[in-house]
Amino acid sequence: MKGPFRMGDWITLTSSDGHQLAAYEAKPAQPRGGLVLLQEVFGLNSYIRARCEHYATLGYHVVAPALFDRIRPDLQLGYSMEDGLKGRAIRESLDWPDVLMDTRAAVDRLAGSGPIGAIGYCWGGTIAWLAATRFPEIKAASCYYGTQILQFASERPACPVQMHFAERDHVVSLADVAKIEQLTAGQPVEIHIYPAEHGFACDEREAYHPASAEAANQRTQALFKAQLG
Repeated sequence: MKGPFRMGDWITLTSSDGHQLAAYEAKPAQPRGGLVLLQEVFGLNSYIRARCEHYATLGYHVVAPALFDRIRPDLQLGYSMEDGLKGRAIRESLDWPDVLMDTRAAVDRLAGSGPIGAIGYCWGGTIAWLAATRFPEIKAASCYYGTQILQFASERPACPVQMHFAERDHVVSLADVAKIEQLTAGQPVEIHIYPAEHGFACDEREAYHPASAEAANQRTQALFKAQLG
């Protein structure tokens, strides 16, 4: 695959079981660190690619693996209700070991680019959390409204983690966030709650909330600057 994008391009990764998957990669000439960027349930759409390029402009080598490729290669969805249902159906068809195996392939791609962090949105927010708890290479993680973090919240991260949730999230309730806070107490985890809805950081969604998006972005950038360089 090729894309007419200013900083990024499509590449192919190979997981440890031989599965080949697409990934979107944005890489500055002299990276100061690496980031694995983890998708929502909408595939590697224009928003996810734009986030890759955003972090590349800050000096990071960014790789976003196409985690739906095991079920539906090359799938890119929009933010309609119909596309949301399609994306969730594919997510539910995937096994966590395969998702983490493909995430690992992206982490391996970043070897040699400096310290590595993880960032994810929605479903990808949960995967970023799992990367922080299971991959020792990950030195910082930022998890945006991770929809399944609660079921893994008893795991212990080996690096600083930020979690960004919304007050009016129809997927992750404030009661769920309170449980996550209890389960991660004493761990290097910051939890921030914004006066917004699920998906507030995405400027392609109706739920986009610029002030909350910018606040979360600044916190994330500060985390990565401190931990990755």
